[in-house]
Amino acid sequence: MKVQEKINFAISEKGAAYLILIDPDEINGEKLISFVRHCEQSGVDGFLVGGSLMMTNVLDEVLETISSVSKLPTILFPGSVSQVSSKADAILFISLVSGRNAEHLIGTHVIAAPLIKKSGLESISTGYMLIESGKKTTAEYMSGSSPIPRNKPEIATATALAAEYLGMRYVYLESGSGAEKTVPNEMVKMVSSALSVPVIVGGGIRDSKTAREKVENGASIIITGNFFETETNWNLVKEFADAVHIKLSTKV
Repeated sequence: MKVQEKINFAISEKGAAYLILIDPDEINGEKLISFVRHCEQSGVDGFLVGGSLMMTNVLDEVLETISSVSKLPTILFPGSVSQVSSKADAILFISLVSGRNAEHLIGTHVIAAPLIKKSGLESISTGYMLIESGKKTTAEYMSGSSPIPRNKPEIATATALAAEYLGMRYVYLESGSGAEKTVPNEMVKMVSSALSVPVIVGGGIRDSKTAREKVENGASIIITGNFFETETNWNLVKEFADAVHIKLSTKV
């Protein structure tokens, strides 16, 4: 079964899928082994691996470590062409459709495409949309693009529809790593209601109640990242997974 099929199956069976983003700069070595095992036991559906800016050269090592201790899928979430690795199971082939920077709409993709073909990675085309979050995020700065205003759900909806009509298999609403504010529920609801492809929501989700709200408003996949870089928060992973898996849990 392909990775996208696994994720879509989790959405169908559980109500939504829960993925955790691992930044190789922040979680690696023995800490990574413990974290991955804990996530699998807690009901996580898979891992995104990557980041807007990576300062170390441990991507392959991190991917190999995850696959050695877990059967959950690893999906590259690349911040640049240098983050393409055959050690993963799949890659989100991201086009920054909320921006007008041609490099992030199609430019870097032309460079990455032959590398992905050679690697044998499963490629999952994804319309990536930055949403205003209350402060300038790393993704916003590195991409050189302006986010969609958080009080303009109609702009987000029109952009998401364009991504679907261009053939994107997922649409990702992202407020950014360490965001002060999450993607507004009203926006999640409007976008999800208009699309026939799964909507991913991430950025600034720091409690299970917020994760559940995104699912209740139509999100099909929830992503959390740097909140779990702090080990004292690991005991909350299952609570998050239970909240996202709305068909399996009636309580948060």
